[in-house]
Amino acid sequence: MIGGVLGFIGRHWRGILLWVLVAIGFWWSVATFGAGNVLQILFLIFATLFQLAFAILFVLIQFVALFWFLGRGRVYWIMPGGETGISFKDYRGNEQVLEVSARIVTLLRGVRDFKRMGGEVSRGLLLIGPPGTGKTYLAQAIATEAGVPFAYASAPGFQNMFMGVGNLRIMMLYGKARRLARKYGSAIIFIDEIDAVGTARTSQMGGGMGMMGGMFGGGMGMLNTLLLEMDPPNVDTSWKARILRRLGLRRGKAIQPVVLTIGATNIAEVLDQALLRPGRFDRKITIDAPDFDGRKDVIQYYMDKVRHDPDIDIDKIAADTVGYTPVSIKYLINEAAVVAHFEGRDYVSYTDFSEARETNEWGLRQPIRSMSEKERRRLAYHETGHAIAMALLQPENELYKVTIIRYGSALGLAASTPLEERYTQSREEILSEIKVALASRAAEELFLGTGLTGVTSDLQQATRLAMGYFGFYGMGNSFYSYLAMPSGLGGIDPDTKRRIEALLDEQYREVKQLLAEHADEVHIISERLLEELELHGEDVKEILESRGVKREPVGVAALTGYTSGLALGQQSNGPSDSPGPNGNPVDPPDNQVESSEETDGKSDS
Repeated sequence: MIGGVLGFIGRHWRGILLWVLVAIGFWWSVATFGAGNVLQILFLIFATLFQLAFAILFVLIQFVALFWFLGRGRVYWIMPGGETGISFKDYRGNEQVLEVSARIVTLLRGVRDFKRMGGEVSRGLLLIGPPGTGKTYLAQAIATEAGVPFAYASAPGFQNMFMGVGNLRIMMLYGKARRLARKYGSAIIFIDEIDAVGTARTSQMGGGMGMMGGMFGGGMGMLNTLLLEMDPPNVDTSWKARILRRLGLRRGKAIQPVVLTIGATNIAEVLDQALLRPGRFDRKITIDAPDFDGRKDVIQYYMDKVRHDPDIDIDKIAADTVGYTPVSIKYLINEAAVVAHFEGRDYVSYTDFSEARETNEWGLRQPIRSMSEKERRRLAYHETGHAIAMALLQPENELYKVTIIRYGSALGLAASTPLEERYTQSREEILSEIKVALASRAAEELFLGTGLTGVTSDLQQATRLAMGYFGFYGMGNSFYSYLAMPSGLGGIDPDTKRRIEALLDEQYREVKQLLAEHADEVHIISERLLEELELHGEDVKEILESRGVKREPVGVAALTGYTSGLALGQQSNGPSDSPGPNGNPVDPPDNQVESSEETDGKSDS
């Protein structure tokens, strides 16, 4: 007994001494000043302390309220039963991605059974892919199918000019998600553009983007908070659970509610490795643009939502939209409906779709009515050079259109589409693309006797292909790769430049010889262009076949067709004569259609 008392005194002697001194001071004050005066002094002290405490509490409440307001951020919550209109039946174009997503939903629905089996539900799912491939759409479909609370947040929305606000927003978001997960079994947080806060710390210079956050590492602080919230320690987070554990009424391991974080990015390579490790984003799904069958599925889905020609060729539309994302296809179909509406029809045809696609890819159709006949002739021969080269050198592609009407910033263009989808290119295909790019200059030199400034993008394209030929694909006499060297290190050595120049010169001479051999066809097509301003691929094909011109296959198809255009403002002054390969004029054939002054009047057609 005595030992216990002495032990208590030993542990708490400072507190006991303080209270003894207070008691001595109180009785001394009573003896000196009288009981009435002491009570007045105590009341004054109490009133002063109360005012001070109230002022501190008021400032604290203001501070907490300010940070609560700033920490809310912009997060959209969709609760179970909320009508989003998006489910797995609305997600089209990628069956494999849908299958993986369905498994995740099954786990979220049966969390308790899966845990009893001894499994651990994934905490993170990272969706990787270009914009428009349906990452956000898929996340919403997962939430709808799982029947759990779904939060949509944009990572840049976490950033703030005040240090710590971004961290607070992340903590508040996950705090609410855990509360809802306890009620509904699980919850989903979708963070769009997660690279805004998840950039690797070794590449951050403070991060954060905000004034205070950027200077003092706010970006790194938000990343650290996100890492902790995605994989938190097993401790009780609710006040009820903490009280029960304090009272000894809750024993055993603390159980964290299941919160699935879905992140979306198109630059996964910049993310911090701690985010990508198992336990955080342990599942990664790459969502790319759909293939031919996927595009057919997407096109059919959106076509069913609008009135359209029952005979419209879905396969042809799918072939025309190589590389298009589901969002792009949806946009094109809606634009086709707009075109049809202003044409006075209540249904969409293939022509409407083609017009919408051309505007989307090339820009607004803007004929230049005041263009002189001389300028039109220059454009016609320039684009005919491209068209002839495409038609004769690229049998795996189909010439789509050649025009001297302005689209966007291009005064004219020639475009082709692949006959079938391909994912590789052969040596022969690269060389044929170089020839197609240089065919415009060859046509200018052959038939106009000069060079025009409109070949700027053509030369750039040809040079880029030649650089890849030697430096990326190992198709020259060296396997040296530029990609193995740090960016910008040393540039291109003089020997490689000479080889590139030699390759370009060789391809130029070959395509120039090709155009010289088909000079009559070049003249016919150019004059038809001057008359009609625009020719479809079938028109050019018909002209060539009528003259017995055939092309021979050179290899498998490229992934995308080549589009060449003479850019706005890249005209050149020069003679409009038509010299042949040796400098002598190449006369048009007897059946050549002569252009007339009425051409300008037809530019609206």
